[in-house]
Amino acid sequence: MVASTVIPRTAAPLRQQVVRVIREDILNGKLSPGQRLIETTLCEAYGVSRTVIREALRQLESERLITVLPNTGPIVTVLTDPEIRAIYVVRATLEGLAGKLFAENATAQDCRALLRLRDRLDKEYRRGDVDSREAIKAEFYQLLLKGAGNEVLSEQLHMIHARIAMFRRFAFINEARIEPSIRELETIIAAAAEKRDPLASWAACEHHIVISGDLAIMEYAKVGKALAS
Repeated sequence: MVASTVIPRTAAPLRQQVVRVIREDILNGKLSPGQRLIETTLCEAYGVSRTVIREALRQLESERLITVLPNTGPIVTVLTDPEIRAIYVVRATLEGLAGKLFAENATAQDCRALLRLRDRLDKEYRRGDVDSREAIKAEFYQLLLKGAGNEVLSEQLHMIHARIAMFRRFAFINEARIEPSIRELETIIAAAAEKRDPLASWAACEHHIVISGDLAIMEYAKVGKALAS
């Protein structure tokens, strides 16, 4: 069952608005892993045409949030433990490289920007909410990749982040994960922007993602159990 969320008309293309809302419904659990996405139901729920829905579903399929099954049609993607681990192995390697390249290539301005972000972690991450934590983490990656100065790496990580957006959300919700996340981010920033140590930056970034991968599998398993009950 899809909750009714009629899309308000804004200056942004309608397809982009629908993609954003469906993506958010997947990430916050309104649309569950394995749930069939029936075009007519989505049209009614979001108040848009079938053409717009089809375009939006194609975009979300490219982000791997939706899977199209033969004789079934589109469903919210279901991932196995090995698939999640495989994604996080690649993510850890790419983000380790991003940390290394930042330490090697970032300008003094890039470093100052990352250090200023560190000063905001208490207010916006520790004492923030899901939205502020998500926003400052997105800004962290934007600054890290800008300083790394490698467009190919940025493109690849953008695709990985889109694919595991649901798992990243778990870290912002799980209160037990807040303090470790802050410490890990502080370690990355110190290694990359203060010490300019490529190897330490790589190791800190990889460690952060290894821990995140374990959390992703644990929380995703909870989602599966809840659906089965």
